[in-house]
Amino acid sequence: MIRKIYANGTDEINFLKELDARNVETDRKVTEVVSEIIENVRKNGDEAVKNYTLKFDGNLPKYYEVPRDVINDALSEADEELVSALLNAIENISDFHNRQKTESFIAPKNNGVILGQRIRGLAKVGLYVPGGTAAYPSSVLMNAIPAKIAGVEEIIMVTPPLKDGTPNKDILVAAALCGVDRVFMSGGAQAIAALAYGTEEIPKVDKIVGPGNIFVATAKKLLYGTVDIDMIAGPSEILVLADETADPKYVAADLMSQAEHDKLASAILVTTSEEIADRVNEEIVRQMSYLSRKEIIEKSLTDFGAAIICGDKATAVELANSIAPEHLEVLFENPLEYIGKLDNAGSVFLGQYASEPLGDYYAGPNHVLPTSGTARFFSPLGVQSFTKRSSFIYYTKEALEEAKDDIVLIAEREGLTAHANAIKVRFED
Repeated sequence: MIRKIYANGTDEINFLKELDARNVETDRKVTEVVSEIIENVRKNGDEAVKNYTLKFDGNLPKYYEVPRDVINDALSEADEELVSALLNAIENISDFHNRQKTESFIAPKNNGVILGQRIRGLAKVGLYVPGGTAAYPSSVLMNAIPAKIAGVEEIIMVTPPLKDGTPNKDILVAAALCGVDRVFMSGGAQAIAALAYGTEEIPKVDKIVGPGNIFVATAKKLLYGTVDIDMIAGPSEILVLADETADPKYVAADLMSQAEHDKLASAILVTTSEEIADRVNEEIVRQMSYLSRKEIIEKSLTDFGAAIICGDKATAVELANSIAPEHLEVLFENPLEYIGKLDNAGSVFLGQYASEPLGDYYAGPNHVLPTSGTARFFSPLGVQSFTKRSSFIYYTKEALEEAKDDIVLIAEREGLTAHANAIKVRFED
């Protein structure tokens, strides 16, 4: 099911170039359509949003903003096992993200100077949650919890309606448990534009987070700068490092857990054992036969999957760092030895029982991760993603007098005489 590639400095590089080809610029026609939607929403607000909902979804939702009693009813009527599972996940996610909080600081000096930094949460954040059959309550948890911990004042959620015009109840349950403040029934690029510009009913937000289709992703990309966004996400990815001690059954299952997301998803095994590669392929064939999304899995693995066989673990680790995958599993003997060697990954899963879905739903670290090699310089979504910082400076006259000659010299060297003058005038007779 997945091709075998021998790491020789050429074949694996050619495969990585194939992966990069997935990350081409957004289709020009999509960009044109989304640009038109954005401009229409900017000019016509809620009227444009509702017209697009009617056009794309076939009918208007039962209500534009979901009433609070409907959200509360969804929670009270929810399956107890689901609520229990979500609450357990919330506890883990909250515990992890609470550890990310950074405090403001003030640093007084002996000469009377006072410096400091103030950190606070954003005022309003927009959370996009896909609806319909591709509804992910876990996305609500992973986005809303760190926002609340950061001190965000208000979370505005937008989500497409189901075909009957009502919201997905599992999403409402997650929203209620996480303290989402308001929920609007709208999806697509029009919902992103509404959050970015604000309408009569949908508030303007400071940042938009959450996954979506190509139209949603393109809208976020085009509106970045008007509003902040979490990241521009590409297809899902997993890379599994495995030696001869790895269980092929586990490796195959974990590769397919990401391949089922999308036909463009990539699932890569990097191994020091050709025997493991062969046995993983056998397991893929066996397990895929009973999985519901096997057509998507097969297409993904055929086009963008591979088993890359390396001569040693050092080469395998170097290759993993080069690929910088969204999810990186380490199924080497003594996996904890590699924490300090794996520099480029969205999230690292260590050992045979740290399966990738553990991170998607439950363990605590965020599942909103950089893709397409951007883990080289981007980080997972976290508490810091929902904060802003500003510094403050206080100087006495005596302290400024001590520094003035250096400041004036630098300013005049740069040709900015007004900068220099602003210091000089404070010491004129």
